[in-house]
Amino acid sequence: MRLHVGCAQWTHPAWPQPSRDKLRAYASWCNAVESNTTFYATPSPSSVASWAAQTPPDFRFVVKLPQLITHERRLTNVASEARSFLDAIEPLGPRNHCLWIQLPAAFSPTDLGALAAFLHQAPRHHRYAVEVRHRAFFDDSRAAANLEQVLGRAGAEWIPFDTGTLFAKRPTSYAERDAWMKKPRVARRTRALTGFPMVRYIGRDSVEETVDGWQYLVDLVLTWLTEGRSPTIFLHTPDNAEALNLARHFHDTIRTQLPELPALPDPVELEPPTLF
Repeated sequence: MRLHVGCAQWTHPAWPQPSRDKLRAYASWCNAVESNTTFYATPSPSSVASWAAQTPPDFRFVVKLPQLITHERRLTNVASEARSFLDAIEPLGPRNHCLWIQLPAAFSPTDLGALAAFLHQAPRHHRYAVEVRHRAFFDDSRAAANLEQVLGRAGAEWIPFDTGTLFAKRPTSYAERDAWMKKPRVARRTRALTGFPMVRYIGRDSVEETVDGWQYLVDLVLTWLTEGRSPTIFLHTPDNAEALNLARHFHDTIRTQLPELPALPDPVELEPPTLF
């Protein structure tokens, strides 16, 4: 029985962290991270080896495929680029929990053939998780069923980005307004397709509102764990300043009801950053 929690990044100006080995410090607070930087550029093998060296073997990286593959080529004619990317992240070894295929909002149900072909040709020794943003997948039951069928054939998971709490009321800060402009506004999804479900949850600036909004997720994770699944939950806020503490708080909340759940590591205690 394992629950992994994490954030969208492993460093943030508001988090107390050392000047070096920031990932090592982060890994003492959380046991998973979204690897968003790989969306913009394929990392060097030496950088990936450094990530592996700073994290324990059971740490989970959810590595986003490059935008060239998902957004520019839309999963078509990308075999060479995909191989190069997989070679680059090979040093992660078992820490590479799954490959995150985040698709653009324009990727519609009519494009499912490209996703099916990509997953069919993808190496089977990797796990895959797909995030869609087109409203039809959430509003049209037939489109959702067709996507689940494509994912089911490949043993892939559907990653929901839960923005319900964010959009529950009007924004009250610049960060919330910016999130309102950029984040997808889609229906909440709670169905797991595999033994490794994943949810990306974004709250608000208010810690209280963020925690109040995730109660459904607490219940859902408890159900998944008792079913023998191993979920990964990523906690976001509009500016992510409190995300690190919120991720640990979420894990602690689950452990109060499932004491047998392994605890997170003891976090490295650091002084807050100073100007001098």
